[in-house]
Order: sequence, then structure tokens, then C-alpha cells
Amino acid sequence: MKSIKSIRVGIPCKVFIVIGIFIASFSFTQCAKKPKVYKVGVLCGLDFFCNIVDGFKTKMTELGYVEGKNIIYDVHQTAFNPIEVKSILNQFVAEKVDLIFTFPTEVSLLAKKAVEGTDIPVLFADSFIENTGLVNSVRNPGGNMTGVRYPGVEIAVKRFQIMIELAPKTKRIWICYQPNYPSIENQLDELRKASEKAGVQLMLEPFEEIQTNLHAFEKKVDSRQDAIIMIPGSLNNLPSPRSAIVKLAADHRIPFGSSLTLKGDSGALFGFGPDQIEVGKQSAILADKIFTGTPTGAIPVVSAENFLEIDLHIAKDLGIPVPEGYLKMADKLVR
Repeated sequence: MKSIKSIRVGIPCKVFIVIGIFIASFSFTQCAKKPKVYKVGVLCGLDFFCNIVDGFKTKMTELGYVEGKNIIYDVHQTAFNPIEVKSILNQFVAEKVDLIFTFPTEVSLLAKKAVEGTDIPVLFADSFIENTGLVNSVRNPGGNMTGVRYPGVEIAVKRFQIMIELAPKTKRIWICYQPNYPSIENQLDELRKASEKAGVQLMLEPFEEIQTNLHAFEKKVDSRQDAIIMIPGSLNNLPSPRSAIVKLAADHRIPFGSSLTLKGDSGALFGFGPDQIEVGKQSAILADKIFTGTPTGAIPVVSAENFLEIDLHIAKDLGIPVPEGYLKMADKLVR
């Protein structure tokens, strides 16, 4: 039988232990921080690029960011209108979002300006960095900026190479481009070098206005051209000029190389360029680095991955046998 003394000592000890556990639990609850909910302002400046959002969200979910739980997306879409774009960007800044995600180039440049004097990071996608001032360099973008660059020069040269390999009799290639567009001069410089080496004549046609009508194109294209390629720039992505070029290529039975938009009815023999879903996924990896504490301006810019699609229907119609190597190399064959 326990003594009265031991009982008197035992009870207070048990009470003390219970109280201690309660205080510790209360302290932990009070000190524990609520999980961070990130707010991302997303601005797509052209419909052509809006699938980037889907790839971005998909990869962010894989990385542990669950929409509505620990991340919120405020997505805006605008057919590039500078006044509207500036208004949306100013709204993001006023709300002090955790990240502004923009594409393509024009919108990203305005975003850089909008966040001046703030610590809001800007993540860009499918944007030209050459001759735009968007970043200081690929390895050290600086400021609040990083992202996925659009590799315009590489794409332009590769489209040229693919065309002359798929259609080896090509001696004249017609290229329509928008003067003064970022990276255009770099593309043309490299294309001139490639064409001189290959013995192919470039028929360069500048258009001052993006919204050029079909009649204007018809004056520039005739049977003297062996092929047409579109190089990276606004003309690629706006429906009116693109449709005009597609029609002319079909009417004159000229092989046509363009961006990655083949759906079996694009009129292009091949498409080569970034897949927007994959660009979104590449962007998400950079966003995660920003959210986990890496200074934005210290995160190296990455280049969009390029893909190749070939339309076998168009090739057959034009009498172009696609080499076995290209059949294996293509990421997608439209049959």
C-alpha cells in the first residue's frame, strides 16, 4: 500500500505533465505558420501562345502546387493591346502578386517595365531576348527577370535546312518578315550565311504592316519560288497573314514550312518550333525555383525545346518523298 506521502507527490507530478503537454501543444499551434498560398498573375498576349498556361499548371501540380490550395492563378488573355496589357500588369503590381508570368515578347517587355521599383518577379516564356533588353544575359538575366527564351535564330536556320533537305531541288526560298521586329535581323543574318553555303537564293520580302491582305501577298508570290518558309515573328501567329500565305502556297503548289501548328489542315509541309505545352512545363520548373528562394535574376534563362511535325498528306500531294531519317526524327507525323 502506497504511503500518503507518495500519493501527495504523485498527483501533482501527473498534473504537471498534462499541463506541460498542453502548453507545448498550444505553443506549437500558435507558432506554426499557415502554409503559403502563392498568387500568380498570368498574361497571354496572343491566342497562339495560350496553351502555355495548361502546360504550366500541369507541371506546377506535379511539383506540389495545388490550385486553390497553395496556389492561385489569375489568368488574363488579350489579343495584343498595349493599353489593356498595361492595365492588367498594373493590377498585378497593385495586388502584389508573388509572380507575374507573361508571354510572348511584347507583353514580357511591358511587364519588365511595370515591376520597376518593386520586388515582384517576372517569369517570361516564348520571348525573344536578343536585341530586346529583356535580360542582361542568359546566365545572369538580372533584376526581377528570368524565363524561357524563344530561340528565333536557331528555329529560322533549322526551318531553312529542313526545307532544302525535304525538297532538295529548292533553289529559291521566299521569306516574308516584319521589319524592326525583335531578333529579325539576327535571323536574316544567319539565314544569309546558310543560304550562301547551300547555294540557295533567299527572296526576302518585308511587310511594314502586319495585317497585310491577301491581294498584297499575291503580288509578291508566283511560280518563281520553289519554297516558302515563315521565320519567327508576329506574321507567324496572326491569323490573317498566315492564312494568306497558306492559301498562296496551296494555289501555287509550293512547299511551305512554318511553326508548330499542324493539325492536318494547316497547309504546311512541316512545322518546326516549340510546343507550347512543353514551354509551360519548362516555365513551371523556373517558377518553383523562384518560390523556393532562388533570386529571380540569378536563375539562368533556358531555351524552349523544339519539335518537328511533318504532314505526309501535303508531302504526297506535292510529290515530295520524305526521307526515312525524317520519318524517324519527326515528333509527329500527320497521316
